[in-house]
Amino acid sequence: MTPSAAPSGPGAPGLDIPVVTVAPGGTATTSLTVRNDSDIVEAYSLEVVGDCASWTTVEPARVSLYPGTSETVTIRLEPPRSPEIRAGELPLAIRVLPTEHPDGVRVPETTVYVEEFHQLRTELQPRRRRGWLRGRYRLAVRNEGNTPVQVGFTPGQPGEELAFTFNPAGPKLEPGESTEVGLRVRTGKPVWFGSPVVWPFTLTTAETGDQDGTRPDRTQPDETAHRPPLDAEFVQIPIFPKWLLAVLAVLLALLLAWFTLVRPAVRSAAKEAANEVVQPRPTPAEEQAGGGQTPGSGTGGASPSPGGPGQGQNPSSGTGGEGISPGNGDGGTTVGGGQQSSETIDLKTTTGTTESGFHRVAEKTVFGVTDIVVANFQGDEGVMTISFGNRKITTIALETFRNQDYHWVTPIKIPANNTVTIEVTCAKPGTPATGRQANECHEVLNVSGVVSRTEQ
Repeated sequence: MTPSAAPSGPGAPGLDIPVVTVAPGGTATTSLTVRNDSDIVEAYSLEVVGDCASWTTVEPARVSLYPGTSETVTIRLEPPRSPEIRAGELPLAIRVLPTEHPDGVRVPETTVYVEEFHQLRTELQPRRRRGWLRGRYRLAVRNEGNTPVQVGFTPGQPGEELAFTFNPAGPKLEPGESTEVGLRVRTGKPVWFGSPVVWPFTLTTAETGDQDGTRPDRTQPDETAHRPPLDAEFVQIPIFPKWLLAVLAVLLALLLAWFTLVRPAVRSAAKEAANEVVQPRPTPAEEQAGGGQTPGSGTGGASPSPGGPGQGQNPSSGTGGEGISPGNGDGGTTVGGGQQSSETIDLKTTTGTTESGFHRVAEKTVFGVTDIVVANFQGDEGVMTISFGNRKITTIALETFRNQDYHWVTPIKIPANNTVTIEVTCAKPGTPATGRQANECHEVLNVSGVVSRTEQ
């Protein structure tokens, strides 16, 4: 290595380094023979140069040789298992520097073949997803090998209920490169009621396609290139929750109760009230003809004469009590027997207020009230007062009834321009058959009786 009388040329024996092949994460060795061709004792320093310098050492790194002697040093290569150590050919050079004759430096070179290794790291987030028909996942993939790869995904499921979509479907990754793939899982049929259905599945990540190698005799991918499948699951939740079934069952029971129990009772009570309202009553003339007495008159009517019914009891004369309401001093004289009449007062009252509704008796008439029907169909809470003219008939609490009716054998007569009045103080609206609380109180009063014209 040192200039001498017969120095060696560049290709002289002892300056050649054999070709070496090394796998990342492993160790490979080669050797270099250093010979002293000078005529003095020489020391040589050996230093690795090139791309392999960071993971290559020479043992020993310094040798001392007598003239004409040689020594073989060991070159140890230990590349790390990292994507930074790319597969393929790398140059390796050892600089041999003589101490006494530094101008005689030599740099023998060789080629190092770095083998391929394949390693994929995959992470699936989340591992459990809930949804009605579909779920979305994120798949992170990193190529931790030292050669470019194209990645493929293979889902697995015990049945055929799920469909899988990847975006992108087959990404290509350089060594050390990462990417994120979107995974969408979809079911074909919805679950309407019941418990959630769990669909487990697996996901396998592997290399696909024919990757170009750097050497014709490259090794096969190692086992670490195929990671175990990732386990995940999709939880399909029902469209309608369990509590909705309970609510529907309660509503159905309420509807059945309404149609089988409440509604027939309400219709029966209303029908009875209507029959009582429209029931024909004898007119004063008919009562006289039959020898009867006007209810509540307190005096007997005269017997009809042979000339015909009603003779001696002229309805317009004001005697006999037929045209005057008992106990009513302000009624006028009626003309004729009158006709049946029915009037309805429909009143709505907001919470915490008092409202009034009324029916006014027409001019030149007298309204003889025989029946009233009060309907509190919502079950409101509060107080209702019923008045005929200036007289208070009754005051009742709304929460004590749903339907209430009153009847008088002797009509209560209300003169012209007076009113039948209901006054309602609403404390709390009730809940009708629909099951939803009302916004305001709602009461209905039906007044029935005989309307007769008066003589002014």
